[in-house]
Amino acid sequence: MTQDQKPITWEELPEYFSTVAADVLSFCEPAEGVWVDLGSGSGGVGLALAERSESIVILADPDSDALAAAREAARRRGLTDRVRAIVGRAESLPLLDASVDLVVSRGSFFFWEDKAKGLREVYRILRPAGVAMIGGGVGSGYPDWAREEFVRLRVGGVKRQGEEALARFREARSPETFKRLASEAGLPNLRLELELLGIWLIFRKDAP
Repeated sequence: MTQDQKPITWEELPEYFSTVAADVLSFCEPAEGVWVDLGSGSGGVGLALAERSESIVILADPDSDALAAAREAARRRGLTDRVRAIVGRAESLPLLDASVDLVVSRGSFFFWEDKAKGLREVYRILRPAGVAMIGGGVGSGYPDWAREEFVRLRVGGVKRQGEEALARFREARSPETFKRLASEAGLPNLRLELELLGIWLIFRKDAP
């Protein structure tokens, strides 16, 4: 950005739901079936996945107003036959053991009250050979210029809260923190995918 250019605002950045969904499909190669967008908010990533598959997609979030907006967005996009919405938190999901093929959570992980417990819940609801992708980022296909502006805006907002807030922000998104939490949860077969201002914990449930 040159000195004469007006700073980019959040509203001017392209959406990242489609690029995140593309990475989920590429990194996880999930089986078609039942997929969960955990901490879905208004359904951005979950609806993008529904448009790219034949799976049933469950949007799970503690905010009923956000889920109402997600249901309306699903209706507008012709997805109501394959999209469900449930109120629930990561630490206590109202889903049966071994009932889903994919769990994705973009951005909500950093706000879970008990992250290790939430990861164990995700593992519990996965079917054998099911896969989860938990973390945050804008997707490897996000335009470079937009990624740079996203980083500037995100980090700038945290910096305004002070150095302590910035240190917490960076520590929460470090590979060491993700590995520690995965170890506390007892997760096997895990790997980390790293991108600028993004980190994903990916794990697959053992098949019998």
